[in-house]
Amino acid sequence: MERAVEVDRGAYPDAVTPWEQGAWREAVFAWVDAQLARHGMRLSGTPRVRLRPWSVLMRIPVGRAAPVWFKANPPAGVFEGPLIAALARWVPEYVLRPLAVDAGRGWSLLPDGGPLFREMEATPRAWEELLGGYARMQRALVPRVGELGALGVPRLRVSEVPASFDRLRAGNSSLDPDQRDRLDALGTRLADWCAELDALGVPDSLDHADLHEGQLFHPGLGRFTYFDWGDAIVSHPFASLRIPAQRAAERYGPEVLPRLRDAYLDPWTDLGLSAAELRRAAHLAWRLGALGRARAWTRLFPSATGTTDAARSLLETGDAPPF
Repeated sequence: MERAVEVDRGAYPDAVTPWEQGAWREAVFAWVDAQLARHGMRLSGTPRVRLRPWSVLMRIPVGRAAPVWFKANPPAGVFEGPLIAALARWVPEYVLRPLAVDAGRGWSLLPDGGPLFREMEATPRAWEELLGGYARMQRALVPRVGELGALGVPRLRVSEVPASFDRLRAGNSSLDPDQRDRLDALGTRLADWCAELDALGVPDSLDHADLHEGQLFHPGLGRFTYFDWGDAIVSHPFASLRIPAQRAAERYGPEVLPRLRDAYLDPWTDLGLSAAELRRAAHLAWRLGALGRARAWTRLFPSATGTTDAARSLLETGDAPPF
């Protein structure tokens, strides 16, 4: 018998997802029921399913306890389940510990993480704390770069960024001639920026690539939990700073950016670089954050010849860093 669910398609009423397949839905519920039973829980109530082109997310009520969450990733993000399981072993204080992961099918079952950061009355100081904690997590993951790659997390070294930029530009059919001319002119400068950034010697680590206030929980004073790793990449860690810094600047004004940058950079001072060198690296890596969004869209939707979202991100690579 078909399970009763509430379905939320948001702004994507025509999105095609595995949810449309009856056999797939039955397999999901069978797996969820089995995993809940392993933890002494059972579904009680009507699940709510959020369908998006990039994932299927289901809120599962389990009696009086906090709900649990099922997530199915697309093929390009199938690494997320194994990644979150590994992060729960390596840096447990910063992430959710999954209740279950099916690596082959790209499924994961997660506990509730508490209140989202975007639901809190946050101060700039809280943003400093979340960025400092995130940087400490990245710093701890530097020795795990090889293991992250073995999990299937994509990797892009700084020296490979110019070629990646060229491929993204060539493959995006939504760019008009003027935009292509702008990107052509940007290519040489980007190569110079990447060469300088690479020479500074900051090691690769895990880049969330979409770290905003809706992608982290704030369960208590000074505590933050980072989640939703489907866009993650192993690359220059400082590229992560762009999105949260932009969100904070929208809320508090651009004058908050230097203090957020310095809070983020503080855990990296043990590299032996001067404060000026670290700030220069953050300045240069700002542009890589824009490219990360273009890569994510292209990776998630490989059948598309180009998207306006990816094009916008490519063009933002030329934006001057605000600090």
